[in-house]
Amino acid sequence: MPIMDLTYPQGALDADARGALTEQLTTILLRAERAPDTEFFRNVTWLYVHELPAEHVVAAGRPVPAPTFRLLVTTPEGALSDRRRRELVAEATTAIREAAGIPEAEALRVWVLCREIDEGSWGAGGQVISFQALREAAAAEREQAAPTAA
Repeated sequence: MPIMDLTYPQGALDADARGALTEQLTTILLRAERAPDTEFFRNVTWLYVHELPAEHVVAAGRPVPAPTFRLLVTTPEGALSDRRRRELVAEATTAIREAAGIPEAEALRVWVLCREIDEGSWGAGGQVISFQALREAAAAEREQAAPTAA
């Protein structure tokens, strides 16, 4: 049940690039969490896109000279190990850079911030969702998606 927020100035991505990027970021996050890439898990992996007026993205008190991107990734506590978090940051940065045409030498224009929500602090549908419940749901999805022996 991760949530991502992608923020950048208007005009930095066209509609096609944005659509492809949102799909790619969803896949990257599911892979980092080692969650099954199933319809259920895609449907509970949300991404909010925030296109801000260019003058609302500032550095040193003035609009940035070239588009910058911030991806905030929020996951339940324990969903990402340090190694998986590093994978997520590297892959998401590359995906954003490529979608926006940012050269590798300017990768610092892309920030990926990872935030964990403490166990017992994630609520959905009027109830607290535990990480263990998500792990059990993932196991059930994997079992359901596995090919059956004939």
